[in-house]
Amino acid sequence: MSHKPIEINSNKYFMYCGLGGILACGTTHFSMTPIDMLKCRLQVNPQAYKGIIDGLRKVSKSPVGFRGLYLGGTATLLGYSLQGMGKYGFYEYFKYTYGQIVGADTAARHKTLLYLGASATAEFLADLMLCPLETIKVRMQTAIPGTQIGGFAATLQQILSTEGVHGFYKGIGPLWFRQIPYTMVKFASFENIVEMIYKQILNRPKDTFSKSQQLGVTFAAGYMAGILCAVVSHPADTIVSKLNSVGKAAENKSVASIVRELGFTGIWTGLAPRIFMIGTLTAAQWFIFDSFKVKTGLPTTGGDGDNKASRVAKEM
Repeated sequence: MSHKPIEINSNKYFMYCGLGGILACGTTHFSMTPIDMLKCRLQVNPQAYKGIIDGLRKVSKSPVGFRGLYLGGTATLLGYSLQGMGKYGFYEYFKYTYGQIVGADTAARHKTLLYLGASATAEFLADLMLCPLETIKVRMQTAIPGTQIGGFAATLQQILSTEGVHGFYKGIGPLWFRQIPYTMVKFASFENIVEMIYKQILNRPKDTFSKSQQLGVTFAAGYMAGILCAVVSHPADTIVSKLNSVGKAAENKSVASIVRELGFTGIWTGLAPRIFMIGTLTAAQWFIFDSFKVKTGLPTTGGDGDNKASRVAKEM
């Protein structure tokens, strides 16, 4: 087995972070497809189910059976794999690049601003890859049962033939409004929570703990960050679901008209399942991402792990 060095902040390092992002985001979002599908339906039609358990029971007992819980799964897997690649790979790239621009001292004094700026830029670019597949996913999941156009390929073709390329990007504004604040909170809060755990709770440097213990910190910090992410991004998530839903009632609606229609209470519909979904999802994503980094000889994220004197890790 080769042991070629992976220099931190090298092109190879950013590529590995992108690969880790594919594993972290694609697999976790796909695994949460049943919860996401029910959440989207509740956002579009609050009377559809009495709750998540009722929804799971009704869908599993429908003619399509258990398979119906994974409606939109292909679009979810492809879309969030691409988004994960951009989110994690670009985040590390822009965190390094912006740090170089402002200088080491300024970057150290304003770490949170650096995290926020790098994550916002990364998500802006990642969403350009996600948006078409998110549109397909929501269109499939929010169709009235029995009126679905078909599977992934049929839905893609239907949108392209009736709405053109624009149809895949009509929700890009709300998607940015949902995802950019979400990702800014996800990365900035995670990095700060990790640092807080080591400095204020464990009171020991990160490198005095084993890799498995560091991954435990990763998971805990990820879940706490995920709860914050869910709350910050939920209103925009509801708007995205309404914009991309199927039916005459959803045609030609603007963001402003949807907000007026939903009201303050309606904009928060589905928050409870989303907190569970995003909390679990975010914790799992950080755990998978850092596990991948550890497996390839790279340090876990946060807690000054990327800023040690040694800038080289071993590739396993």
